[in-house]
Amino acid sequence: MHDNDLLIVGAGPYGLSVAAHAAARGLQVRVHGRLMSSWRDMPPGMLLKSEPWASDLSDPSGAYRLTAYAATRGVRAEHGVPLPVGFFTAYGEWFARHAVPAVDPRTVTAVRPRPDGGFAVTTEDGEVTGARTVALALGVMPFTDVPAVLRPLMPHLATHSSDHADLTAFAGRDVTVLGAGQAALETAALLTEFGAHARVVARSGQLVWNTVPPSLRRGPWETALAPHTGLGCGWRNVLYARTPGVFRRLPDTTRERLFDTALGPAGAWWLRPRFDAVPDVRLGRAVVAAAPAGPRGDRVRLTLADTCGQGAPTTEVVTDHVIAATGFAPRLDRVDVLPEDVRAALRTVGASGAPEVSRRFESSHPGLFLAGLLTAPSYGPAMRFVYGAAYTAERLVRGVERRLGAARRPVAVPGARTRPADTIGGRPTGARGRG
Repeated sequence: MHDNDLLIVGAGPYGLSVAAHAAARGLQVRVHGRLMSSWRDMPPGMLLKSEPWASDLSDPSGAYRLTAYAATRGVRAEHGVPLPVGFFTAYGEWFARHAVPAVDPRTVTAVRPRPDGGFAVTTEDGEVTGARTVALALGVMPFTDVPAVLRPLMPHLATHSSDHADLTAFAGRDVTVLGAGQAALETAALLTEFGAHARVVARSGQLVWNTVPPSLRRGPWETALAPHTGLGCGWRNVLYARTPGVFRRLPDTTRERLFDTALGPAGAWWLRPRFDAVPDVRLGRAVVAAAPAGPRGDRVRLTLADTCGQGAPTTEVVTDHVIAATGFAPRLDRVDVLPEDVRAALRTVGASGAPEVSRRFESSHPGLFLAGLLTAPSYGPAMRFVYGAAYTAERLVRGVERRLGAARRPVAVPGARTRPADTIGGRPTGARGRG
């Protein structure tokens, strides 16, 4: 069995960024997964919440930023102007064509350590490939989080927001959306625009809306008060965005608390006028029971209880379908590609069930590296966003080289010589963006 230096499971922003850095270092790298799968499967009409300059995938030369792709399409990626998710998906595909070795679209079903220290990686058709090191960049889909009361109703009467690539099928139906974050609020707005009767139920007593981002060119006083970062303005975000390594050195209990609370649920500023059309918004309410309803059991009866201590009476709602926009839980017990004994042996961040990783993104199992959402409890909120991919890719590949004992071998990113590396997209490559 021929061993690759690095086999990457996942072909989203993190997997592609790691692959670009590994290929540029001369490593023999193989990537498995459907290109930009979770982005590709978002409903039409959704927009990128992050700023374009904070949404770059990462290659070492900086040749393949979002602005460079936008230029090929005759589009300006401007601060304060949200881009369609479909545009970002196409950018990821373009990045893969230029900066990454060929991506194998087959799904990896198992990653098993071998006695010699390498790994045997099995794909959906049963083929087994050898790898000296493995990086899991699984995205968010394995970690969807749905309230326990809804799980018996899935998938016919209840779903997670990430299950839907098309919301037009709900036209004319009554749909209840759970949550108060961007996914919930944008899903409800789109449902309303597509002709559904949308209802939002949220535990929080009020909705939070992000403010219009200030200009990138501001005076020194305004900049000092609220510096820009790829995760938003403010000094707290400086810690999360620019110093994930500092976050990693915090005590476990502090990291767990910040992971649960930092950058909490909020809607994008540009969504608020559209959300005003949603006809039914119930705040300070939680679903405490859910059961089939109607003569044929094809509807859902929800029992809603007060969460704000206001003594509001318990109420019931009958709806055609429930969409839980309730986020993702990066827990090891959901990483099905790893054997149970390997998952059980990995060190975790406190009681979170999330894996601890080193300063080079290596798990406690030698040669097994992690990227993306799984590392957010270790490195902080930046790893919940595309922005964290640049920080991750550079350090993870260093860790792979260290594990392999390989010398650093700078090699030009494929195609990078065709562009001036210091002025791609009209922007100096030394400037750091979300990647």
